Amino acid sequence: MFDHLDLLPEDPILGLSQVFAKDDRSDKVNLAVGVYQDDSGNTPVLEVVKQGQRRMLDEQISKAYIAQAGDVKFLSGMSELILGSINLNLDSAGRVAAVQTPGGCGALRIASEVLGKSRPDCTVWVSTPTWANHQPLIGSAGLTIVAYPYYDLNSKTIQFDDMLAALEQASAGDAVLLHACCHNPTGADLTSAQWDALTKLCKSKDLFPFIDFAYQGFGQGLQEDAYGVRKMAAELDELIISASCSKNFGLYRERVGALLFIGAERESTAAAKSHALVAARRSYTMAPYHGAGIVGYILHNAELRAAWEIELSSMRNRINGMRKRLCDGLNQAQSTIDFSFIDGQWGMFSFLGISKEHVLELRDKFGIYILESSRINVAGISDSNIDYVVEKIASVVDQA
Repeated sequence: MFDHLDLLPEDPILGLSQVFAKDDRSDKVNLAVGVYQDDSGNTPVLEVVKQGQRRMLDEQISKAYIAQAGDVKFLSGMSELILGSINLNLDSAGRVAAVQTPGGCGALRIASEVLGKSRPDCTVWVSTPTWANHQPLIGSAGLTIVAYPYYDLNSKTIQFDDMLAALEQASAGDAVLLHACCHNPTGADLTSAQWDALTKLCKSKDLFPFIDFAYQGFGQGLQEDAYGVRKMAAELDELIISASCSKNFGLYRERVGALLFIGAERESTAAAKSHALVAARRSYTMAPYHGAGIVGYILHNAELRAAWEIELSSMRNRINGMRKRLCDGLNQAQSTIDFSFIDGQWGMFSFLGISKEHVLELRDKFGIYILESSRINVAGISDSNIDYVVEKIASVVDQA
């Protein structure tokens, strides 16, 4: 049976992490892997997660299945976290429905299946560039993918006018995949005014926003990062939101995700949710409970919620601080490239804008691992390695 299968190449990001693990250099630095790291290079278990888990387990009396849609506390907590004050109005009108999924990937895939059922010829417009797994997740559900311009590698800026011009050519009912904040891989986020203009365009063209909200709280703050999501939820009839708790709760291995449907009316919203549950049944039946149970417990406990926001702020401030230090360090160490754009971006990622040859030189000579696209994870930089990273990046850039 398996004799007919070809050996497929490794995922470029996951495969690079395996190469890094085998590198025996003591000064090696992994800026490729897309997870939060503290100053010691660890991806920590949040203290509030440890507390919430202990309390949840102490109160747990059964390991029976929960409802297929997911844990009630988790879903209500996530809806409020994402939508803020407008959640109550949408919920009371029956216009919002939530489904728990195995991570943000599960949410994206189930959402794509629902879009395919809603409109078999659905086209999804995706930013150039976008997260590497967006197209496989969406495309494998049978949807057509079309690119829209987003980030200019030369000017290191968002091509917003070009983005709007491209979406003007979209057909009514087409979906537009958007990064709510902390754009992966560029770190370049839309401003509030740009979200306003994009919302207006979606409304006039009858485009369907499909929003990936994987990094709430990792950019400017829990409320600030939600501006575009809430703007669209308040002004448009329909949209889908995919959310992840991997980053802001540090629950990577627990696979905690949420999928929110906002519909024009109660009946259509319920129909969308029903199709999501059928798609889940065909795939995994229901999402893992443990991580979602922890999140639900934290979000419904005032003491733990406050402690979580403090820990989240600490992670965000560390990332933003490292952005500033990296930007200043690189600009002081060389004059070939102006790296000021790094300090104006948000979240864990940025494109350095250096060549593939420079990326490979950094990896081979100095053990600094960066994706060939030049995307770096700013959270991989620490007090102990920032001087080394700055020195070596500056050295290869100055050779250009």
